[in-house]
Amino acid sequence: MSLKETDTEQIILLAAKEIFFKKGYDGARMQEIADEAGMNKALLHYYFRSKDKLFEAIFNDAFQKFIPRVVEKMNSDTSFEEKVETFVENYITTIIEIPQIPIFVLTELHRNPERIVGMMKKMGIQPQIIFSGIQKDIDDGKIRAINPRHLLINIIALSVFPFAAKPLLQNMLFDNNSGEYHKFLLERKKEVSQFIINSVKI
Repeated sequence: MSLKETDTEQIILLAAKEIFFKKGYDGARMQEIADEAGMNKALLHYYFRSKDKLFEAIFNDAFQKFIPRVVEKMNSDTSFEEKVETFVENYITTIIEIPQIPIFVLTELHRNPERIVGMMKKMGIQPQIIFSGIQKDIDDGKIRAINPRHLLINIIALSVFPFAAKPLLQNMLFDNNSGEYHKFLLERKKEVSQFIINSVKI
């Protein structure tokens, strides 16, 4: 693929993010995305044949930094502490870079859960492997007995809630000071990791 084609794809992806994040899958129109990208609809279809293909590309682009790295770490023999720190660090960093992700994913999960679940599986997310790793740490006496599903959901919930509830929390707890709230979000990387690790220590 030439540099020009790569640049064109990136222009389309940026435009598609803007429209998909604002209107969701059902509300987005290919003509709108083409207009946002400053090109005709025929050229848009040349690069992405359908709205489904473009939606999948947006989803993959949003998570490409987070998922492969975390999946690799979760499947490794590294310590439980390092796995938690890697998960939280990458999860929060990804959402800071693309803060629309939580609401976007939650909205699309309600509209079409099969599509989102299918795309996550295609990207290599296999919860059973994570659960098996947690259970092994329990069996080896490294962490206390806990339902692996509860542990995984605790990690995700503690990481994502400050982003999903940002308008409320930033206003109520930080007097709408966006700089202080951003600093707080960065601090969450360490705080969430330590909270989870301490909660399962023996």
